[in-house]
Amino acid sequence: MKVLIIGAHGKVGHLLIGELQSRNIEFVAGLRSQEQIKAYNENNIETQYIDLTASLDDIKNSIEASGADVIVFSAGAGGSSDALTIEIDLDGAIKTMMVAEAIGIKRYIMVSSLFSDNRDKWDASGIRPYMTAKHYADDHLRGTSLDYTIIHPGALTNDDGTGKVKLLGPNESGSIPRVDVAKALAFIIQNPNTIGKEYTFASGDQPAEDIFS
Repeated sequence: MKVLIIGAHGKVGHLLIGELQSRNIEFVAGLRSQEQIKAYNENNIETQYIDLTASLDDIKNSIEASGADVIVFSAGAGGSSDALTIEIDLDGAIKTMMVAEAIGIKRYIMVSSLFSDNRDKWDASGIRPYMTAKHYADDHLRGTSLDYTIIHPGALTNDDGTGKVKLLGPNESGSIPRVDVAKALAFIIQNPNTIGKEYTFASGDQPAEDIFS
């Protein structure tokens, strides 16, 4: 197994690197700038340049070059602009799914958002374009032939992790440290029983390994 983390320089993606290192899981950090690549390489982290705004062929070449057989999509425009959110969080995500299907990468794990499937919540979120992008990216993924898992974590914090979570109902909300989201991803990567499932979760009192197994 070799995991390509698309968006490895993001907060969750960066924490996932540490989780995979602690589990001796091979991975490659998908990054969008040469400055990031240089910094990660200096720390002996394997990298792959990936520009989600590039052509489908360029993205295909990048993903093929990574040698990965698992993709974790944790990239995003970070609120830079509505246009870039649609280009990266939606179109960029879909292009990576198309490439995965084309080159035979079956396992695909999407980091989505709480309430991405509940339009009634989008206006109140204050980030409607982002929620729209995540909604349609998730919906596209469900229709692919990929062995997907989609996670919908609660509001992300930088608090210390507890390693404990709870599943949320359709209208429930909560928060969760980013480090616990990274732990959840690591468990999901290692457990094929999570294929074809979606998880909406926040901090709770159940060990994460019990939920994502």
